[in-house]
Amino acid sequence: MNILVAPDKFRGSLEAIDVCRAIRDGILLAYPDANVTTIPLADGGEGTAQILTQHAQGETIDVEVNDPLGRPVTASYGLSADRQTAYIEMAAASGLALLAAEERNPLLTSTYGTGQLIKDALDKGVTQIILGIGGSATTDGGIGMAQALGYRFYDKNNAMLSAKGESLNEIRCIDSIEKDSRLNAVSVTVACDVTNPLFGLNGAAHIYGPQKGADPEMVQFLDNGLKNFSHIASKTFGKDISENPGAGAAGGLGAGCLWFLNAVLKDGVSIVIEQTRIAERIKDADLVITGEGKVDEQTLSGKVVKGLADFCKIYKVPLAVVCGTLQITPEQVRDAGITYAVSVLNRPMDLNQAQADAYGLVKDATFHLVRLFFSNR
Repeated sequence: MNILVAPDKFRGSLEAIDVCRAIRDGILLAYPDANVTTIPLADGGEGTAQILTQHAQGETIDVEVNDPLGRPVTASYGLSADRQTAYIEMAAASGLALLAAEERNPLLTSTYGTGQLIKDALDKGVTQIILGIGGSATTDGGIGMAQALGYRFYDKNNAMLSAKGESLNEIRCIDSIEKDSRLNAVSVTVACDVTNPLFGLNGAAHIYGPQKGADPEMVQFLDNGLKNFSHIASKTFGKDISENPGAGAAGGLGAGCLWFLNAVLKDGVSIVIEQTRIAERIKDADLVITGEGKVDEQTLSGKVVKGLADFCKIYKVPLAVVCGTLQITPEQVRDAGITYAVSVLNRPMDLNQAQADAYGLVKDATFHLVRLFFSNR
């Protein structure tokens, strides 16, 4: 039997590669002769660059860049084995996790460090960039990233602006004369799982500004700034993308990537599935086993499980899901195309115990589900 193992991480307990090992151990305990293929996956968020780099048999590149407040920090990104594709997570340079709680202030933070990572990848000669934009500390519309790549921003007095959130209201001119020309020859795909527009009540500032340290007055100031930025950028680039789904992602970095990098925004799972070519593996499988820490309604709207379920439906391959917490109904399981879903918890326990025992729990649950699927063999 051919079994494909393709899980996401169990947040707080197991990385995706460890989930793969636990599931594999459970399979082989049930059927030692099974042919098991393991492909760790991610949903486009934290850890996606690492997963894609591993799949591409690539290497990790460390670069000293600016953190969201302009301080030096060492950030990493992945480079494929053929050195043609860079896998970058903006959070490595411009993420909220780089700041203490009292340092969070989207008026002062910038995506400049993300631009530095992109520039380093261009220096390495890449022709493709996969950019994840989750976890940002910024609401600068991507002007910091753009500045690191040669774009310049000027106010009404033709004075150059510092590229951060508080400058958005002052922009009157965007100059691309010094733009890094290598961007014209690079394909940029952005992993973006939110659909917010750039500004307005559902935009970047109002929805995500507070978690980045913005009080109500700052939220309104930033929203006005994003509106002004959109007006200038739309005239400069000849297209208004402010209402595009995802334009408001990562404090407007989604829009910035569309304008400054001519990028394409795609949901993270689609990118991972495409890059790992997992559909080719599903076709030849007798069973696909996936999993993640919690399976709930959000899982069914764009996570790894949903992405795999769609392909398993096409190729009529059963899909089994193991998880820590199962919060969908039998009807939702059926309608999603999932054949079997089970929580790995086999006795009452608190979260700390469940996380500590996660490897064994996943292995044991897999043993039982595989015996069930192939009981007549």
